[in-house]
Amino acid sequence: MTKSELKVFLDEKVIQYNNPEFLETDPIQIPHLFTTKEDIEISAFLTATIAWGNRKSIINNSHKLMERMGQSPYDFVLNHTNENLENLAGFVHRTFNDIDLTYFIQSLKNIYTSHNGLEGAFTKHQGKDSLQPTISEFKKIFFELPYEQRITKHVSDPLKGSAAKRINMFLRWMVRDASTNVDFGIWKDINPSKLSCPLDVHSGNVARKLDLLKRKQNDAKALAELDKNLRKLDPLDPVKYDFALFGLGVFEKF
Repeated sequence: MTKSELKVFLDEKVIQYNNPEFLETDPIQIPHLFTTKEDIEISAFLTATIAWGNRKSIINNSHKLMERMGQSPYDFVLNHTNENLENLAGFVHRTFNDIDLTYFIQSLKNIYTSHNGLEGAFTKHQGKDSLQPTISEFKKIFFELPYEQRITKHVSDPLKGSAAKRINMFLRWMVRDASTNVDFGIWKDINPSKLSCPLDVHSGNVARKLDLLKRKQNDAKALAELDKNLRKLDPLDPVKYDFALFGLGVFEKF
């Protein structure tokens, strides 16, 4: 395929998958349960954090997590008591357990009381062309409180070689425009052109087949390569192609 043919092909796939039907099988359905900005942000962040492995399991466990928070994630984060935190006991998704979750709730409270919320924590340190250095700064903020070392593996650092798939996915949800009723577009101070593709096994494999990516590992260097090529196709909204790459990989076994 020529570059222009590839763009036409991928643009058609974006239209095919970037619509509300996508919500039926995707974890982004969880923040769509809420209407207030803070509830959307927090439910999205926690859902994205556990978004690895079987998608049905991710969605089921995210629903269970919202139930444990009384279907009011912002109120729970801001006003929880020690007794409320006991309600999280026994929660587990793969290697993410109740110890990790308890710290996440406490750290989120610190972020909302000291850093102008999740949006403030990401917008304050944003880079000129990419949010990858921003994610690294966010991790420093996230671990301002005393923590167990094991918890740090659940927040990626792109400057240490990670593709940071789950945080990049969360940022896509928050920043990309809401015109198709999939992403939310509730963060107005980050330009979608700075977003990076949530690189995983599916999008990575499809990108390699389409010659958008040559590097074999799904790491920070691969993400930079993919970002560069997607921005050539659409410099203003490169991450819309996440829908195409993911859809081709998961639904079409491309």
